[in-house]
Amino acid sequence: MDENILPENSGKQPVTPRTDAEKQAVLNRLKRIEGQVRGIQKMVENDRYCVDILVQISAINNALNKVGYSLLERHTHHCVAGAIKKGEGEEAIDELMKVVQQFSK
Repeated sequence: MDENILPENSGKQPVTPRTDAEKQAVLNRLKRIEGQVRGIQKMVENDRYCVDILVQISAINNALNKVGYSLLERHTHHCVAGAIKKGEGEEAIDELMKVVQQFSK
């Protein structure tokens, strides 16, 4: 396995569990994105103009990036900061950098 590739499931748990409000906010955003994807499916079925579909795809990409950056920020503040405090910062920072690299592809 390439050392720069992260596993789909690390088997780890968050250092600080997400609050119900945090979970709900992420889930609400993802449900909105899911609705946008269904909208694009209908646009394709209805043979809509390519540019209209591409604009919607761009909006979905932006929305997913926003969710990702939000999770990345939380991970940095909780998981990475906690690992640094426990003297396990190198591994956490390496993992964080792999995520940032993968996220920015």
